[in-house]
Amino acid sequence: MEKRSGRCHCGAVTYSVNGPVRAVHFCHCEQCRRQTGHFVAATACDDDQLTVTGSENLTWYAASDTARRGFCKTCGSLLFWKANDSDRTAIMAGSFDKPTGLVAGHHIHVADKGDYYDIGDGLPQFPQR
Repeated sequence: MEKRSGRCHCGAVTYSVNGPVRAVHFCHCEQCRRQTGHFVAATACDDDQLTVTGSENLTWYAASDTARRGFCKTCGSLLFWKANDSDRTAIMAGSFDKPTGLVAGHHIHVADKGDYYDIGDGLPQFPQR
């Protein structure tokens, strides 16, 4: 599957990806957990393959000195994560329309994961990135 689409909860921000995406990374870092209430599941694509409609409804939050998170300013849906000076954008897996065609990859920052759950899916786990 080389063409995918998705949106925020209210539909004010929509996007399409025309090209390949990476396997889904599950991030358990403290920032992702605090931003979403759990861990993040995200894929990524090259910026020139991502088209966003309704970008006037997209707000970017500088989550750290190295990256920012894009979310809908109407409904609050987290949609994107972007490292500074990167030509790729991470896209939250749950925001894609079905069928997604996405595949699970691995878990990162598991040393920071919440103490209320276990990871038992058999995917590779990395203490940090």
